[in-house]
Amino acid sequence: LRQPPSEFIETGLSAIDGLNALVRGQKLPIFSGSGLPHNRIVAQIIRQATVKGRGERFAIVFAALGISYDDASFFMRNLERTGALERAVAFINTASDPVIERISTPRLALTAAEYLAWKQDMHVLVILTDMTNYCEALRELSSMREEIPSRRGYPGYMYTDLATMYERAGRISQKKGSVTIMPILTMPDDDITHPIPDLTGYITEGQIVLSRNLERKGIYPPIDVFLSLSRMIKEGIGPGKTREDHNNVFMQSYAAYAEGCYLREISTIIGAEALGERDKTYLTNADEFEKKFIAQGEREKRTIEDTLDIAWELFSALPEEDLKLIKEEFIKKYLPKYRG
Repeated sequence: LRQPPSEFIETGLSAIDGLNALVRGQKLPIFSGSGLPHNRIVAQIIRQATVKGRGERFAIVFAALGISYDDASFFMRNLERTGALERAVAFINTASDPVIERISTPRLALTAAEYLAWKQDMHVLVILTDMTNYCEALRELSSMREEIPSRRGYPGYMYTDLATMYERAGRISQKKGSVTIMPILTMPDDDITHPIPDLTGYITEGQIVLSRNLERKGIYPPIDVFLSLSRMIKEGIGPGKTREDHNNVFMQSYAAYAEGCYLREISTIIGAEALGERDKTYLTNADEFEKKFIAQGEREKRTIEDTLDIAWELFSALPEEDLKLIKEEFIKKYLPKYRG
């Protein structure tokens, strides 16, 4: 019997671990766009991802679909230089390879993941990039067969085809392992309503969305925390999984950042000088949230404790009476002025 996703996978990226936690057995895609640094983010997750707990065995299965030779070399160099290749299985399909291989590559990767999970009792993270290339290959084959096209020329069975792969994620009763899937796709013209991201969103349990606005500001990784969502986050955080204050921290972080972004829009109309002191505090806090919490170095791995502590540092600049989404006991325990 299938079991619901549970337990936490630490990616080392605060914007994912803190606000959109990846859970064992989940399927959580990354929605990117042309020119955005999804390849660098994927390489960082491959290097840093881990599971907590004694005796827990972890592996990465990486499948590249229709990528350029330069991108293939980039991924393989990263795997080899960082030692991540010792715990990884890689399937590489370049743009010059036959289209039919692009269709079979993700299925081969998932079969390898299932073997490691169900036969070797390992927790496996499957990364599939770029699923847009896969869907283009599916459309090409459908056209060659002269099948009746559906939305924007894609075959009508594309939803079913994607679901047969993504639904292989999960956990099984009486088995210690798990299969977690993180597909990456580039949205054509940054259109989240395009059939590929649209259908993917119906199948998966949330999404991580990259922001071109944050990328222009020099924020890496440019993760849009408002458009991003992990529907299984409650199953993977809390006492014994991450930390007792995690749920309160992620809700308060969203609330504070949302207010700061709203005031940022207001300030462009009336000017920042017209804002009150409290509003200016939230406006500054939103900027600091992007620079200190969302942004981090490409070689910087943060534990979940590091991530939550950064959030508490940001909370310390806000009025304590505004921290209404956090239990009083956690404020007394984790707010820097009380810890110091």
